Amino acid sequence: MERSEAEEYARWFRCLADATRLQLLRVLAEGGEPMTVGELVEAVGVGQSSVSGHVRRLAADGFVWVERVGTATYVRINEDCLIALPAAAAAIMGGDRENDARAAVEGAGPEAAS
Repeated sequence: MERSEAEEYARWFRCLADATRLQLLRVLAEGGEPMTVGELVEAVGVGQSSVSGHVRRLAADGFVWVERVGTATYVRINEDCLIALPAAAAAIMGGDRENDARAAVEGAGPEAAS
């Protein structure tokens, strides 16, 4: 693993080292549709200013996309992250785990490769 790749992964995992941000990503991933900050506040039970701050951090690290429409702020998950994150974890662990993660993301799963 190159140093630049390791630094990128470290930045990703630092961003994810917060329970609220993990909850927000889960809600967005499960919903599959953009959500307003108000909807995210209701979904995770945290105050609006806190959710807004976490959304800003997730957006800065590329996990979500943010769009303002009038007075509303819509947040949607960056679907590329749903694919890249398991591959990043596998790359860190080394060995065949990277191939297993890619196969799982593609729907085949590691068992199908045997």
